[in-house]
Amino acid sequence: MSSKQNTTAAFVRTDMLAQKAPPTGQVGAVRWVRENLVSSPLNIVLTLLGVSAVYFLITHLGPWFTNSIWNAGSLAECRAILDGKSGACFGVIKDRWHQLLFGFYPQDSYWRPTLAFVLMVVAMAPVLFEAVPRKVLWFSAVFPAVAFWLLWGGTIWLPALAMLGFAIGYAAFVLLQRVSPLVAVIGAVLAPVVWWLFVSGPLSEAMAGIIPIGLPAIQSHEFGGFMISIIIGVTGIALSLPIGILLALGRQSDMPLVKWICVGFIEFIRGVPLITLLFTASLLLNYFLPPGTNFDIVLRVIIMVTLFAAAYMAEVVRGGFAALPRGQYEAADALGLDYWKSQRLILLPQALKISIPGIVNTFIGLFKDTTLVVFIGILDPIGLSSAIRADSNWNGIFMELYAFIALCFFIFCFGMSRYSQYLEGKLKTDHH
Repeated sequence: MSSKQNTTAAFVRTDMLAQKAPPTGQVGAVRWVRENLVSSPLNIVLTLLGVSAVYFLITHLGPWFTNSIWNAGSLAECRAILDGKSGACFGVIKDRWHQLLFGFYPQDSYWRPTLAFVLMVVAMAPVLFEAVPRKVLWFSAVFPAVAFWLLWGGTIWLPALAMLGFAIGYAAFVLLQRVSPLVAVIGAVLAPVVWWLFVSGPLSEAMAGIIPIGLPAIQSHEFGGFMISIIIGVTGIALSLPIGILLALGRQSDMPLVKWICVGFIEFIRGVPLITLLFTASLLLNYFLPPGTNFDIVLRVIIMVTLFAAAYMAEVVRGGFAALPRGQYEAADALGLDYWKSQRLILLPQALKISIPGIVNTFIGLFKDTTLVVFIGILDPIGLSSAIRADSNWNGIFMELYAFIALCFFIFCFGMSRYSQYLEGKLKTDHH
């Protein structure tokens, strides 16, 4: 028996085998190709079609980029240098880049929109990233007035007094809160409107006579290019979100008058094309203003674009509220919070987090829709490309201009998309 046990014990391993490398088909690029490109007959067909498309693009667009000409003063000069070969004439970008960026803005004042853009990045930093000191928010609050003064020039008192209108509206809201919430909201809207229409203009002229601080004035018809797209797009984005939130809250309100007004506004704006609103801003809006009022065309377009985006934003935010469990509303009531505190502390943050993809999608659509202003005579990048082609030196050039414009729009829109993904990951709370 003992000899049998010893014989059996001889088959028990007393040392571990050394670790072996995994099969080559289970690691690295080979595994990725096998799982993602050739895992099924359908994937094999799609892979072959994709490779064919990439090969076609490389063989046809590759020479167009590799033979590109940057140092040329006209399309004829480009063609002479290429001598029959396929190649892009990016000399038009080098020759007219300033026009594509700034339109017909005076060249000796390019520093003004450039400085406004840099300050815009500084003002946006504390809003987008928590690491930036909160004290910078004070600059973010006054940046609209600074940007307006830099871009349009004139006396500094007009934008300063316009910003004071918001403080007046907030003061009216606080003072009338004792009467009723509805009266407070109405007062907060009417007080700054009265200030802007009847007080700020004459007062700014009086202050300019006493303390003349200003820059040379530049008219809106000299604006153009990506500068006008950024002005309209960023302003519309910044204003449409808070207005859309208020419209969403108003649509869910228990007060019939507020609810009817918000529903009517949202449904009317969503049922009308943006180009119609732009024509309204260009041709009809002055008829509703006091006689002699000179309302800047760019400001009119900004108002219409903001209202258009706010209506869509309201529905996106309302979808976020609808996605909240009923228990969140009951929890806010159980804590004894009033309406505004429950919205600010519990409901609204969750609704906005849910709505981030839709909000950013609306922002991206708004920024791309700024190209529609070409139909009312404002020369955005698309309109300027037509003006550049009207020059005999560049008559007949298309692809190079449109490729440059598309690249610039892609950079802005892709940046917004990536930031939204960063924000979604940062606010994600359902980690396991």
